[in-house]
Amino acid sequence: MGRSVSYPSGSLVAFTMLEVEDENDWDFEYEWLRDDVVERAMHLFPSLKPQDGWRGREDRILARNAFADFGISIYCGLVAIWIVERDDGSYWDADSRTARSPRARRWLAQIAPRFDAEFGDFDCLGHMSNGEGIYRKRAA
Repeated sequence: MGRSVSYPSGSLVAFTMLEVEDENDWDFEYEWLRDDVVERAMHLFPSLKPQDGWRGREDRILARNAFADFGISIYCGLVAIWIVERDDGSYWDADSRTARSPRARRWLAQIAPRFDAEFGDFDCLGHMSNGEGIYRKRAA
């Protein structure tokens, strides 16, 4: 079975590529990409603060605010940059006192166009029956 890049369910997701010419530079290029997307995200959405964590085994959390996790996932050079409603214990504990989830969904809907414009280099056209994704580069 084929596969595609992972990202958390329900995410706003934008796709780009990590292009590494020399395999020995992979770690450097990944760290540069990670630092770059975090800096751009925190500039675009000032409520985000640095965070180091994981959602599952493949989705790395890089920043967080009261409502959402921001992160990246990578597979074979294809990078998913995503933002999604938080799903951790302290978030749900706070939600039980004051409903955060509806506000989180509203905030994510409001930022979706700016998020996509900032980070999206490719459009996902769909997935084949074996799970492989089909992507198209956006016109400049």
